Amino acid sequence: MSQTPYSGPIIDSHLHLFDPRRPQGIPWPEPGDRLYAAHLPAHYWTQAREHQVIGAIVVEASPWRDDNRWLLETLRHEPLMLGFVGNLDPLHADFAADLNGLANEPLFLGLRYGNLWGRDLLLDQVRPGFIDGLRQLVACGRSFDSANPDPRLIKGLLHLSDALPALRIIVDHLPSAQVPAHQEAAYHADLLRLAERPNVFAKLAEIPQIGPRGLILDPAFYNDRLAVLWEAFGEDRCFFGSDWPNSDHLADFATTLGLVKACMADKPEAVQAKFFLHNAKRIYAPTLPHGDL
Repeated sequence: MSQTPYSGPIIDSHLHLFDPRRPQGIPWPEPGDRLYAAHLPAHYWTQAREHQVIGAIVVEASPWRDDNRWLLETLRHEPLMLGFVGNLDPLHADFAADLNGLANEPLFLGLRYGNLWGRDLLLDQVRPGFIDGLRQLVACGRSFDSANPDPRLIKGLLHLSDALPALRIIVDHLPSAQVPAHQEAAYHADLLRLAERPNVFAKLAEIPQIGPRGLILDPAFYNDRLAVLWEAFGEDRCFFGSDWPNSDHLADFATTLGLVKACMADKPEAVQAKFFLHNAKRIYAPTLPHGDL
């Protein structure tokens, strides 16, 4: 085994951009939050460029329909921003029009839907139009990101995968899943069933945790939880996301990335390269600058 942290190029598959200086403001973060300031591509690259991040994927952090267009225009002249995952609601009357308006945009990589913004994937997917909307997403070759993992979300993803086996599902933030003790057995069983589906992938963002003495920097603390996910999904379906700037609530970008590298350092170099670079390219299939990265 390597025991050497990865030092090659990286694609960061999960970050957020927003600007509260806009006339309409932003729905998140809220005033008073330490993140309530402009977080735009230039701010991200100030943090990331020195760490060999050569491409990044943005995940929309707003439920406002117009913000998909704002994000698209923000990224249009940023060649190292490989694309974005939008926030489209299959139950909205204008979903088909919104999706059609983005389907020919190479920067549009998929949509995110989960148990946030008052949504409930398990319940919402049985409502008229939801599955039909996601069939349109499959037809245009885009992926489906989930959000805020817990037992109910994982069960919802299982049902969704049953209904749409061709849908490419990306489970965000699995290392930070909130699981009550009395639901652990059922959650673990559902997670393993979900991982059996070849079209389901695990984005290992939100790994760092805070303990009584602050940020836990010992990789051994994270081994058990990460080993479960790695064993379930395998080296070809796990990949990296920083969750910047939300991760700044716990640690700066360099510390977050360093901790993730330390957690992956026992894997062969080629496997680490899959996790930090190659899997994101294959799973999201963004249009790459200069043909490749």
